[in-house]
This record gives sequence, C-alpha cells and structure tokens, in this order.
Amino acid sequence: MSNALLETHLLPPFSRITPDLVVPAIESLIEEGRREIEEILGRVGDEPTWESFVRPLENLQDRLSQAWSPVGHMNAVVNSEPLRDAYNACLPMLSAYATEVGQHEGLFRAYETLAASDEYARLDTAQRKSIDNALRDFRLSGIDLPDDRKQRYGEIKQRLSQLSSTFGEHVLDATKGWTKHVTSAADLAGLPESAMAVAEQTARACGLDGYVLTLEFPCYQPVVTYCDDRELRREIYEAFVTRASDVGPGAGKLDNGPLMNEILALRQELAEVLGFVEYAEYSLATKMAETPQEVLDFVLDLARRTRAQAENELEELRTFAREQHGAEDLEAWDVAYYSEKLKQSQYEVSQEVLRPYFPVPRVLAGLFATVERLFGISVDEIEEFDGWHADARLFEVSRDGEPIGRFYLDLYARPDKRGGAWMDDCRIRRRLDDGGLQLPVAYLVCNFTPPVGDRPALLTHYEVTTIFHEFGHGLHHLLTQVEVSEVSGINGVAWDAVELPSQFMENWCWSPEALAMISGHHETGEPLPQDLLDRMLAARNFQSGLAMLRQLEYTLLDLRLHMAAYRGRQVQQILDEARAEVAVLAPPDFNRFQHGFTHIFGGGYAAGYYSYKWAQVLSADAFSLFEERGVFDQATGEHFRDTVLASGGSRDAMDLFVEFRGRKPTVDALLRHTGIA
Repeated sequence: MSNALLETHLLPPFSRITPDLVVPAIESLIEEGRREIEEILGRVGDEPTWESFVRPLENLQDRLSQAWSPVGHMNAVVNSEPLRDAYNACLPMLSAYATEVGQHEGLFRAYETLAASDEYARLDTAQRKSIDNALRDFRLSGIDLPDDRKQRYGEIKQRLSQLSSTFGEHVLDATKGWTKHVTSAADLAGLPESAMAVAEQTARACGLDGYVLTLEFPCYQPVVTYCDDRELRREIYEAFVTRASDVGPGAGKLDNGPLMNEILALRQELAEVLGFVEYAEYSLATKMAETPQEVLDFVLDLARRTRAQAENELEELRTFAREQHGAEDLEAWDVAYYSEKLKQSQYEVSQEVLRPYFPVPRVLAGLFATVERLFGISVDEIEEFDGWHADARLFEVSRDGEPIGRFYLDLYARPDKRGGAWMDDCRIRRRLDDGGLQLPVAYLVCNFTPPVGDRPALLTHYEVTTIFHEFGHGLHHLLTQVEVSEVSGINGVAWDAVELPSQFMENWCWSPEALAMISGHHETGEPLPQDLLDRMLAARNFQSGLAMLRQLEYTLLDLRLHMAAYRGRQVQQILDEARAEVAVLAPPDFNRFQHGFTHIFGGGYAAGYYSYKWAQVLSADAFSLFEERGVFDQATGEHFRDTVLASGGSRDAMDLFVEFRGRKPTVDALLRHTGIA
C-alpha cells in the first residue's frame, strides 16, 4: 500500500494524508534514519567532510521533517480524534529518536573531528555555524553524561513532549466544550453587527434558532468588549479564564493543573541532569540573553518605567466608569467594556468602526504591496493546489521574476482549529545533492472572524497587525539566502530574536502611507477617511501602560516558574506574587490564566516569553531608522532584507542587528512608540 508521507513531493499532498498513514510512515523513516546514520559513519571513517557527512545527515532530517510537518500542521488546523491519536502515538517515537541522535557518540566525534579539520576553515559562515550549533546541541542533549543519566534525559524529553501535547489538547477541547444558546437579540444588546452575524451563523450550523456564543476569540472578545449585559460578560469571561482548570463551568474535566506541575518538575530535573542550576539557565543557553538575572532586570526595569502611567490609566478608567456609567466597582469583565467606551468618548474610534475599511482582500493586497516596495519582492496567488480545508490558500513569492518561496494562508477560526496565530515551516531552503535548490514554504495561520454570507471577512485593526506580524515571520523564513537547513530561515535563530521581523512588520500598520494601501471600504472602496485615520493614530497608545504591564506579568510568571529560587511554590502562588509586583489590577480569585498559557506549557516559549518584549525593543529601534529615512525607503528596506532576513540563523542575531542599525539597540524607541514617558 502506498503512503503519501513517504513519497517525494514539491508540496504536501494534504488530501491523501490520512491518520492511518502517519504511524507507519514515521516508524519507517526513523528506522531508515537509524540505519543510514550507521552507514554514513562507516563510510566517512576518521575523515568526515561536509559533503560526505553533514549533507547526508541533512537529507535524512529533511525527509523526516517533510513527513512530520504536514501531520503536525493538520493536527493543529483540522484536528480530529483519529488524527490526534496518530499524532500522539508518534511523539514518543520522535522524542526517543531525537534523544538517540543527540546522544550518538559516533556522530558527536565525527562533528568534533570535522570542526578541528582544515576543511572547517574553508567552509562558509552558514556551514561553520551549523557545525558549531550541532556541537552545542550535543552537549545540551547530554552527550557527556553517564549512561544512566543519558537514559533519564531521554525519558524526561519523551514525557515532556506528551505532556505538552496533552496540555494544548485540553485547551482546545475546553474551548470547544462551552457554548451558550441565546434566543433573543435583546440579550446581546451592544454587540456589534459583525459579531451578531457570526453568532447567528454559528447557531444555524448547530441547527438552532437565535444565536450561539463560543469561547473562540472572534466571539469571546466582542462579547466582553461590547455586550451591555454585565452578567453575560461575567459568564463568558469566567468560562474563558477557567478553561482546562479546576474551577469554572468545566471544573476538573480537563484540568491542566497536574500537567503544569509535572512539566515544571521535569524541566527542573532535566536542567539538573545536564548540570544547570535551573531550567531558565538551560533555556538561555540558545538565546541572546546570557543569564536569568539579566532578563529579570530587563523585565523589572520596564515595569518600573511603566507602572505610574498604568496606575493613572486605571484610575482614569475607574473614574469614567463611575461618573459616566454609575459603575461603583470595576471587575475584570468590566475592564474591556468600559475601556472601549472611554476610548470612544476620547477619540470617537473603535475597532468596529474601523472594521468595514479592512476587508481581507484589500488588506492582503496592501500587505503584498508594502513588502514589494520594501524588499523588492512580488506575491501572487496559486489557484490550483492540494489543501487541507476550503479556507486554505497558497501564494508564491518572487524576486526579479524568479520564484523564491511559497506560503499557505489559513485565516479563519473554526471549531477543530487551535486558537491563536502562528507561522511554521513546511519546507526549508537548502541546497540539494544534485545542485538544485529546495525553496522554502511556510504556513501562516490566524483565527479571524470568517466571512458572513456574501460579504468578505472584515478585520479589526488589531487583526490587521496580527497578519502583518505573522507575515514578518514568514518573510524571515522565505527571504533567507542561506542554503544550510539547520540555519536557514528561522532555523537556528536565537529565540529572543525570532520575534524581531514579525514585530518589525507591525509598524507599517500604523503608517499613513501604508494604511492608504491596506484599507478601503468593503462596499465603496473609499479609503480610510482622514479624520478617522487621525483618531485611530491618536488612540494608538490608549492604555499602553496597562497593556505593557499585562505582558510583563506573563513574562515574570514564565521566568520565575523556571528559576530555582521559586522551586516548591505553587504556580498560582508565583502568579499572584508576580501580579502583586507588577500589575495594577488584580483579577478575580477564580482566574486560571496559567491553565491556558500554551506558549510556555504547550509551545516553545518556556523561560523565553520575555523574547516578545526583548524583540519589541529590537523592532522599534530598527523601525526608527525608517522613521529617519522614510517608511518606504527602498535602500533601508533592502538593507534589512540583506542583513536580518537573508542571514537566517547563520550569524549571531546581535551582530546582524548592529550591522543593520549601526549600533546596539536601546529601549528609547520602544518607550516612544508606546507613549510611555
């Protein structure tokens, strides 16, 4: 029986990838990998070279990645029980294989021999960096450990991969598991027309009259922001912030509490097995920051600079809610509601007023026009391709008429799709054995409000910045000029620098020149009126202090969860202490934010969530050069393309930043952009 995952394809054959193919394919590729590694080592003997040793290993890894990548992607965007079972069945195998390779004495010695050889000096920068990274990663995989500790390392890694997957599944299932049927439109007074239409469409899909509310963000966010019924806001808020926890409407059914405790204990043990004091120290071994204390100082300094402004913003909100709306107390489910009313009273602008001017077709056309002017590339849609869902689209990126990569786009929320927005790689740019070039391919995924009826999907400005953000990640992957897979595109980039291109691209969402291309009324094509544009720009930093402290609260929680000084304390206790230190508004006792914190418990941001803020410093400082020279200055755009974007992980991130900016970064531009004095 043929297996689509074992065949060679330019792009994944999604329609032919069925759950029953997954386990046999991965088992076969792992067994092939084990066999070929020994054959490679037997051939090279004591004289490994790039061509005889590294390139065949790269081929092996790429074959496995090309099979696993579409499986992981489909598990996230068209999740089903059979696919989930197949995916989870492969995790222990993949973890064990990765540990086996990472602790393979023969491979390690061959890399050491190559690094000490005359050939190493003749290799290019990317090749040398990939060898250096490989030697570092061998040590971080426990290559120097005694056998019993090597075995324990493998057991921990395998268990952690299972726990992280289960954590994310619990959040997805808890999100899907709550709905509320509302029969009367009067009960949803205040909700925008766009949100009402989605709720009505959801009800029809469920075979019901009226409206159905869900915890998917395009439904949840409008309810807590606009719905006049305070009790309904409280109900949906409580359901959202208690997902996968021990309290709330789904109390105990999918509780992530025990998983978090086990994950944290295993991470600490893993760090100790490798000789680190704490997991945060281990995590930073592959990042720009050097010590946990350096990160802690950075976070607390930003909090110190921000706190007074956040306190003033909160007091202004309380005063407004009390004096203008008679609200004597301000609860968590009131904050977004009264903040939106305050914003409208001050600036006469809201996300819903802006939404008609950001139809998806116009936003995408404007995004592509922006990157064409900045980086000299063009983007064209490919109509015929094999996709995983009707929402999926495929685009090709070209430069000087030559294709340089492709990307998939999946924009809309649906029940069996993981929440949030992300970019992932499908294919990696690399030089092939026959001299040809494998072009990079990326997945770009969002969870926006889908189209209703014949009307195109209309985005809030916040959602516009989200798609620019993810496209920045995509550019990092697609515009690389590196031909070594381990440091090509986003591969090998320090985790606290990987958000630089994404947050950098968000700046054009606030540029009047770019907004003229991005916006246009979905019915008339009318550009964003000047007075509305002025009000939107004036409101850019509305409650920026509160927003900054909220992110720093999450950052501080993540860091301290992985520091030895906080070992033995409960997650809730560490979160409460972080809030007491940096937050100005405490949430209710039932809030279980941490139970849905997939970035650090179900993703790759453990002891690295600070990278959003650190990269924001880099991106604001990088954009300040465009502010000096012009936001569409072609020479500056090409300079950014040829340094930061083209180099991938082949060079140190700080060196690339300094080459682009002419100096090391400062926090000044970030504070100026966010309006924090």
